[in-house]
Amino acid sequence: MPMKRQIIHKMPQLNKMRPSIAYSCYTARSRGGEQFIPDHAFSYQVSGTMIMNDGTRDHVLNAGAFRFGRRNQLVKFNKLPPEGGVFKSYSVLLDQPFLRNLSMETGYKAERHITGNMVIDLKPDPLYKSYFDSLLPYVQLNEEDDAGLINLKLKEAVLLLLKVNPEMKDILFDFSEPGKIDLEAFMNMNFHFNVDLSRFAYLTGRSLATFKRDFEKLYQLTPSRWLQQRRLQEAYYLIKEKGRAASDIYLDLGFEDLSHFSFAFKKRFGAAPTKI
Repeated sequence: MPMKRQIIHKMPQLNKMRPSIAYSCYTARSRGGEQFIPDHAFSYQVSGTMIMNDGTRDHVLNAGAFRFGRRNQLVKFNKLPPEGGVFKSYSVLLDQPFLRNLSMETGYKAERHITGNMVIDLKPDPLYKSYFDSLLPYVQLNEEDDAGLINLKLKEAVLLLLKVNPEMKDILFDFSEPGKIDLEAFMNMNFHFNVDLSRFAYLTGRSLATFKRDFEKLYQLTPSRWLQQRRLQEAYYLIKEKGRAASDIYLDLGFEDLSHFSFAFKKRFGAAPTKI
């Protein structure tokens, strides 16, 4: 059986307010699924390929690539080891409390709000390579007992980013929260992400109660009901018009397992996906 292994140094949960250093290692293809990304991530692809989709396009990151993932994003990702090799990547996670403290310490402040891609491709630089080569021992450290050492390493990451890419200041030290945006456009772009309604609400600049109220006013359906119908509608199109197999699309459309997808599809359209 192929080995699939991931070593993570205290990857933060949604309610965890501490940065960390993560190392991933796989020898089998990993369909990483999807998630809400709450914190900035500075990453290095050591080997293999990472494919990240932010709802609009794929970001393909091959061995040797450096990237910066922006906070408050929805993303799906696949981790692909090279043939006969191992997928390896490092990520440094930078949360808001850490960056606020660093802002007060250094005086760095954002001067403007920058919109744009969820993933920023960074040009290779010897400083970046040297930094990530030094990270492996830090993966073994204990977050609480060695907080001082880890924070120094995280500070080093931020200062290197600012040294090589000074324009990153306006992203790293922008502490604004999502503003209220067009609900219909957002949902049509992101319906296939399988996340809690509270995440959709937050990213559209609404409380959960306001999100549900605005949603039902717009669609005359509950969010959960609309999401299932929209996902099934897209599934029908992909199967009938594009010849896709149910097993290839159910995860991409936000369904957790194939049997649930097939049951919902048959109930909606009167036939199993294989009969369309």
